[in-house]
Amino acid sequence: MRFLHTADWHIGRRLHGFDLTEEQDYAFQQIETIAQSEHVDGIIIAGDLYDRSAPAEAAVQQLNRMLQQLNLTDKFPIYAISGNHDSNIRLATGTPWFPRTNFYLYTQLEQAFTPIELADTQIFLLPYFEPFAAQQYFQDESLQHLDQSVAAVIAEMKTHFTPGKTHILVAHFFVNGSAQTDSETQLTVGGLASVPLSLLSDFDYVALGHLHGKDALQAPQARYSGSPVKFSLSEAHQKKGVYLVDTDTQTITFKPLSPLHDVQQLTASFAELTQPEFYQQYQLTDYFGITLTDTKPIPNVLTQLRTIYPRIISLNRAEGFVEQFAYQGEKRQQLQQQDPLDLLSDFYEHIAQEPLTDQQKKWAAAALKIANQEEK
Repeated sequence: MRFLHTADWHIGRRLHGFDLTEEQDYAFQQIETIAQSEHVDGIIIAGDLYDRSAPAEAAVQQLNRMLQQLNLTDKFPIYAISGNHDSNIRLATGTPWFPRTNFYLYTQLEQAFTPIELADTQIFLLPYFEPFAAQQYFQDESLQHLDQSVAAVIAEMKTHFTPGKTHILVAHFFVNGSAQTDSETQLTVGGLASVPLSLLSDFDYVALGHLHGKDALQAPQARYSGSPVKFSLSEAHQKKGVYLVDTDTQTITFKPLSPLHDVQQLTASFAELTQPEFYQQYQLTDYFGITLTDTKPIPNVLTQLRTIYPRIISLNRAEGFVEQFAYQGEKRQQLQQQDPLDLLSDFYEHIAQEPLTDQQKKWAAAALKIANQEEK
């Protein structure tokens, strides 16, 4: 059988305040095209369908539209689980009748022990869970940590193995030795909330979710598909995509996805960044993290740069400031002659790396008016 493995859609996610709806729709369209062109027998979504446990209405509508397209229109079976970002209760709405269209969405630990039976394959869907859920299910208070809990879960799963069939596990957790990025919720505390790779060895393929890079784990039979969209600067150099898993030929093939707007990191001086011969080499509608090599203050630097790079998601200094606000002589006199509100705006932008909002300017103007009246 041929499966498409994807995960970590995080519908409703924002990138430093920027709405990613268009980016996620663009990635979804490519996922659908790959599934159709490769004639897959099913689509695996390994958790974190939403970015928040209480998603906005727009996010719910977007995900519903995607799932309906794949399952009801395209007729693809879907095998999905809840992740740590999802609300088990909210995501489970409607699941009792989903299997009528071959849509399997598991959100509770006890569901993991009933495999989905296909002609030559058993699929075990293990939603994200806390050790307390395993304690309750097994009536065993010694299951204090995730590795202990997963060991008990897999031991129980193996009692349901049908000999001669292919066994696939869909799960959402951190596997020891995997590499993380800044956009993932940290699930490890002192190494206790992680799972040894050896526990997964009895499965023919383990479709993992939670980590956003496809290269986070390179194991023969276990992979993170990674997220379809870049969610942080730490993912700037990652190649996003999905995996095609063929259990007949025992092959795993990565299929890349193209971003609608890429995420890039630039390090240069303000003068370089504002020169046409520099910025014309980039797609200016991309998301940029900019590191300035300048050490002296630049008035309204973020506002000026955004006239060229409208999607700046971070602005930092490589070496910090010199003479940040310690001026002498002529420069001090220039400062004394500057409008207080302009001076405040410059100071705020240097510190916060973003300009004052219109409302903040109104508050500042009112405060300066009161201060001037008190001086008189």
